[in-house]
Amino acid sequence: MGVPTPSRGPVIELLGAGKTYKTGTIEFEALRGIDLAIREGEYVAVVGPSGSGKSTVMNVLGCLDTLTRGSYRLAGDDVEQLDEEELADIRNKRIGFVFQQFHLLPSLSAWRNVELPLIYAGVPREERRQRAVAALGRVGLGDRVNNKPGQLSGGQQQRVAVARALVTEPTMILADEPTGNLDSVSTADVLALFDQLHAAGRTIVLITHENEVAQRARRVVHVRDGLITAEELTAA
Repeated sequence: MGVPTPSRGPVIELLGAGKTYKTGTIEFEALRGIDLAIREGEYVAVVGPSGSGKSTVMNVLGCLDTLTRGSYRLAGDDVEQLDEEELADIRNKRIGFVFQQFHLLPSLSAWRNVELPLIYAGVPREERRQRAVAALGRVGLGDRVNNKPGQLSGGQQQRVAVARALVTEPTMILADEPTGNLDSVSTADVLALFDQLHAAGRTIVLITHENEVAQRARRVVHVRDGLITAEELTAA
């Protein structure tokens, strides 16, 4: 049974996407021609074992790396035609990143960590604080805005990272192994938050090696040896 196509337009379009890394005379083909479309409002998991190519998919989707061949269109823009300044602008404003490592600055409070993308975007100070506090409220941390990372649990720190990803109102949330450093309780907490974000209409791409985590998405894309080997709808 095929995967039905949602009615809304594509945010992500990979066509014949290939990536080859070179080290001296050695070449490694990380992606071997991937076709993938993700539409606005979808919640998609890209799952595969170590070395499957899923991290390369994440780097390409996040405009952290470029393709060797093929094309990548993000919300209609041909990413391969953009310069470094334009790519940096996309990373800061149109993609919200959540990583396995929380990447929070330990000396800053939660709201100051969340405001960082807005500083880079040149948003005025008072507006930054208002938007950062509002983002923390959306992830259930309205009473923790002044806490530093060391005063928060792992699950709470990841929620701060999600708030930071949301504060610029991005087109897409790209989560790379977001539960990899969390215990089972915190994992369930963060995945419930992604469920809420999806229900509110967010486009979410979740990169994971855990099938159980992938099943929380609505569509699962299986990657192995640089190729998409299967796609499935979930019961979520």
